[in-house]
Amino acid sequence: MLETDKLSKYFGGLAAVNDLDLTVNQGEILGLIGPNGAGKTTFFNVVSGFFPPTSGGVMFEGHDITRMKAHHVAQLGISRTFQSSTLFMKLTVLDNVFTGFHLSYRTNFLKRILHSPSSVKEERTLRHKALEVLKFTGMASMKDELAANLPHGYQRILGIAMALATNPKLLMLDEPATGMNPSETETMIGLIRQIRDRGVTIILVEHDMKVVMDLCDRIVVLNFGQKIAEGLPEEIKQNHAVVEAYLGKEGVPTNAA
Repeated sequence: MLETDKLSKYFGGLAAVNDLDLTVNQGEILGLIGPNGAGKTTFFNVVSGFFPPTSGGVMFEGHDITRMKAHHVAQLGISRTFQSSTLFMKLTVLDNVFTGFHLSYRTNFLKRILHSPSSVKEERTLRHKALEVLKFTGMASMKDELAANLPHGYQRILGIAMALATNPKLLMLDEPATGMNPSETETMIGLIRQIRDRGVTIILVEHDMKVVMDLCDRIVVLNFGQKIAEGLPEEIKQNHAVVEAYLGKEGVPTNAA
């Protein structure tokens, strides 16, 4: 589904992503892990069109998306979440998800401003779809709550609901379980499984190794922008290069994310 060829992104003289070859298969949950500064979020930013790569290429379902703008990448079916919440805090839960359907509008902007019958009908349809997304994510009962009033765990789920509103084929989740308690984490794991079961391919960046090992079919490990390991979860657990990247040569823990 997705393939990168010698993908690199430099900031000045620093290689955040360096000569990365990576393949994502349709229908899998691929884990992308590594210590802080390994290049995981930069990889997301390049693939999703937020940053242009310095060199290399990105292919998605046969389309060269290497230098596409973010909104064109989203139209092809790639959506993402962010490490920090990017919600509209003063809007309701339903309105937040409704904004995610902006790519689905067919009536033109002028008709929407004038509230023409066709635009009113389309908005009603999209709001119904937004409610269906909330039902799927278990948040329908909170549809009228302001996003700012939600507990942290539900804010994270709302971010995913907004991403689902774009009808993605590939969903890139950037630390979805960050800051969650064990109960919230289990809820998140269950939701991600359900999303994959609906046919959405997932790339998961996560610092919680329990989440990664429970969810991922395959794992790629980055360190200083380079791929140092790739394999099944059990293989990654036993990989000496991975252990060294996380613990250091002397066995002293380093920050992992």
